[in-house]
Amino acid sequence: MTRNLVAVTACVSGVAHTYMAAERLEKLCQQEKWAIKIETQGALGIENALTVADIEHADVVLLITDIELAGAERFMHCRCVQSGINRFLREPQKVISAARRIFSTPQETRIILD
Repeated sequence: MTRNLVAVTACVSGVAHTYMAAERLEKLCQQEKWAIKIETQGALGIENALTVADIEHADVVLLITDIELAGAERFMHCRCVQSGINRFLREPQKVISAARRIFSTPQETRIILD
C-alpha cells in the first residue's frame, strides 16, 4: 500500500536548511516507497504550496521547522510528526520511525520530536 505524505520545511534564515531538509525527506520517502509533496517556506516565500486536496489525501503530515509556520492551522485535523530542522538533519530516522508509528493512529494524533 502506498502511503501519501505531505511536509513543510522551514528554517530561521529560510535558506540552506529548509532545502536540505526537503531534499533529505524526498530521498528517505523514496526508500520507504512513500509518495510525498513538500512545501518549503524559505527566503523565496512559500514554494510548492500544499493544496487542500494534498492535505486531505495525506496519511501523515511532517512538519520539519524551527519557526512558526505560515498556515499551520491547515494541519489541525491531521496526523502530524513535528521536528526541528537541525534534529531532523542529524537524526532523520527518528522522524521516519515516528511516521511509521503514526500511520495507524487516529486523526489529530501528534508526535513532537524535540
